[in-house]
Amino acid sequence: MVNPILKAPDGPPSDVEEIKERSNYLRGSLKEVMLDRISAGIPDDDNRLMKHHGSYLQDDRDLRNERQKQKLEPAYQFMLRVRLPGGVASSSQWLVMDDLAEKYGNGTLKLTTRETFQMHGILKWNMKKTIQEIHGALLDTIAACGDVNRNVMCTSNPFQSEIHAEVYEWAKKLSDDLLPRTRAYHEIWLDEEKVAGTPEVEEIEPMYGPLYLPRKFKIGIAVPPSNDIDVFSQDLGFIAVVENDKLIGFNVAIGGGMGMSHGDKATYPQLAKVIGFCSPNQIYDVAEKVITIQRDYGNRSVRKNARFKYTVDRLGLETVKAELENRLGWKLDEAKPYHFDHNGDRYGWVKGVQGKWHFTLFVEGGRIADYDGYKLKTGLREIAKIHTGDFRLTANQNLIIGNVSSQKKKKISELMAQYGLTDGAHHSALRRSSMACVALPTCGLAMAEAERYLPKLIDKIEAIVDENGLRNEEITIRMTGCPNGCARHALGEIGFIGKAPGKYNMYLGAAFDGSRLSKMYRENIGEEEILNELSMLLPRYAKERQEGEHFGDYVVRAGIIEATTDGTNFHE
Repeated sequence: MVNPILKAPDGPPSDVEEIKERSNYLRGSLKEVMLDRISAGIPDDDNRLMKHHGSYLQDDRDLRNERQKQKLEPAYQFMLRVRLPGGVASSSQWLVMDDLAEKYGNGTLKLTTRETFQMHGILKWNMKKTIQEIHGALLDTIAACGDVNRNVMCTSNPFQSEIHAEVYEWAKKLSDDLLPRTRAYHEIWLDEEKVAGTPEVEEIEPMYGPLYLPRKFKIGIAVPPSNDIDVFSQDLGFIAVVENDKLIGFNVAIGGGMGMSHGDKATYPQLAKVIGFCSPNQIYDVAEKVITIQRDYGNRSVRKNARFKYTVDRLGLETVKAELENRLGWKLDEAKPYHFDHNGDRYGWVKGVQGKWHFTLFVEGGRIADYDGYKLKTGLREIAKIHTGDFRLTANQNLIIGNVSSQKKKKISELMAQYGLTDGAHHSALRRSSMACVALPTCGLAMAEAERYLPKLIDKIEAIVDENGLRNEEITIRMTGCPNGCARHALGEIGFIGKAPGKYNMYLGAAFDGSRLSKMYRENIGEEEILNELSMLLPRYAKERQEGEHFGDYVVRAGIIEATTDGTNFHE
């Protein structure tokens, strides 16, 4: 029930709100336009709805100018994202995704920063076949994008196998229980028909309502001491509290989010703040009620200010907490102590429980492909054919070959050696702590390169790292092609946000454990200036750092950059 004292912002609804209102619960005219062979694209209104089905229409921007000269429409293609709670897939599901990438995509898979598969290059007439084959593998793409709860993340840490298994089950339950109830996805893609002779039943969305949420909503569960999912970047974060090797519940954090817009100080990245503690069986109730608060009070007029972080900051943390407890009908307990010491992955073989092994593989940029001299995709395919455990897609775009039996470990190790699959130990710790979004050529929002460029930039930064004895020093470095934050740039100790082709805003000072945001250090600079700055900063860090001091902490302590204590002072 809406609290009459609280208000959503005034203003006319945005065009997306009107599209959702006319859509008949996310159907629009998608069923019809996907059959139209005249164009490889779809109308913009339907594309806005398409994301709720797990996809965006894109075009190959490398070809855009040439096709324009030839008076051809853009090289339209679809990106398709799978809903994969906690990033866990079976070997058979891996093989299906591998096969679909070859049959209908561009031959590669992208491991996303939200622990799921993303495929690019799917043509319109292959979309339905692709989704149906994904469904046949007991997967789906429902709500992988859109103004709903997105893929629920959880810590992949192989060091805590029993706790991981338990937390994963909660992540899966949240993901399933918070799905939209509309049957639009099943009707459009899976040919579901209403049972003949049954009376028409009015469709309702008991939690989301007919307009769904004002913007996307993200949930993640972290298991200390690992903050690999960047729990404070989530709209709603749960921090597992473990006592005597038993999960007793979760600290609840609300109001995080990474996106912003260049030049608009009313937009900013923000960290979620801990407001209390709940038991495991209360986790769904908390999530549902938090979502309904955002449904009722989020900004439906200005989409740039529509994320839950702005709702929390506008209404006030204590006000939102009070409203949550009012809707719950009970109060959260006091938050329990916890400690994070890193937000990266731990590479190589680790022995878990019940004699099972886990291998964390370094995947630069999260791109599963075959390269000259490095058959990564082929090697993983061969491993999946014999692997009886699972695959875990990590929040850092890496891959864990999980739950390997002792008898399979030898054969999998042989296949890894045959195809050159490694933990990346020959790379610098900087490279292994890197992350980049897709950006060009497929993302329509990208202002600059990210995935294709960051490895080349790191090649040059590594020379500075090596000269200063920092090769084994973990420094998180993240790059995005635009300020939307898909690679969580504001939580990189060194962060780059694309501003224009070859130009980036450079950020410094985030905490290594993901508990502090960065701040802009230099604006609109190119490679030469980036390398000049790091040629001064990294030698200073090597000489002046205190024992165990991370780079992000050093630049704040040394006065090189001011600490960003809250997203509201990100631009100050």
